[in-house]
Amino acid sequence: MKNYLAVAKNAALDASQVILDARRPRNVHHKGRIDLVTEVDLASEAAIRRRLEKETPHIPVFAEEGGGAQNDRTRWIVDPLDGTTNFVHGFEMYGVSIALEMDGELVLGVIADPVRKRVYAAIQGQGAYCNEERIQVSTTATLPAALVGTGFPYDRHERADEYLAYVAAVMKVVQGVRRAGAASMDMAMLASGQLDAFWEFHLAPWDVAAGIVLVQEAGGVVTGHDLSPLDLDAPSPLATNGHLQRELSHILRSVTTT
Repeated sequence: MKNYLAVAKNAALDASQVILDARRPRNVHHKGRIDLVTEVDLASEAAIRRRLEKETPHIPVFAEEGGGAQNDRTRWIVDPLDGTTNFVHGFEMYGVSIALEMDGELVLGVIADPVRKRVYAAIQGQGAYCNEERIQVSTTATLPAALVGTGFPYDRHERADEYLAYVAAVMKVVQGVRRAGAASMDMAMLASGQLDAFWEFHLAPWDVAAGIVLVQEAGGVVTGHDLSPLDLDAPSPLATNGHLQRELSHILRSVTTT
């Protein structure tokens, strides 16, 4: 597993260099109404695929831009540039996310923060690290003392009132709410104690796969909003330091939307 971790780290660093060299994209295209893709996303994914396919040819790749092993139980799960909209605007909160799933179980996660030159990494059962230094979730025990992250799905124009109802409910009881625009980075910050909790709706496997391993290995908990096991194929995660899981779940489930 340590060999796989080294491969994932090197792939994430390859992609990080592609992103840093580009600085800002020249060509921006819409995959959906507000979902963007740039030549940098594609180049980053190509760099990751080259590394993974060369060094682990027996493990297929499932990645955001090029698809691939959607139904395989053993696969790499890759987001080559999480936070593309931030990147396009020069808002320096974006990352590279690579996870390894084996026999249907997430066993390894790497998230690289190119701007801050941080690499978060975790192997199942072996703890979580940032640049080789052990990290842990926070010890915040109550919601009034908690800093909580969230995000808004791509259908937010059509369902803005619904999503804002959840923000309002949480905002009333926590110390602060942050929306950084890159789920993998939110989960890395949770794993390292910079956030105490995070929730979002309607993400994709590549948004959360590596983050799940990081948070769990840092001592946190990741479930669905109702505390059920998270569906990796259609994830709407609730991730916390563990102390806040039930109370935050209760608040999310109490929200009534129309």
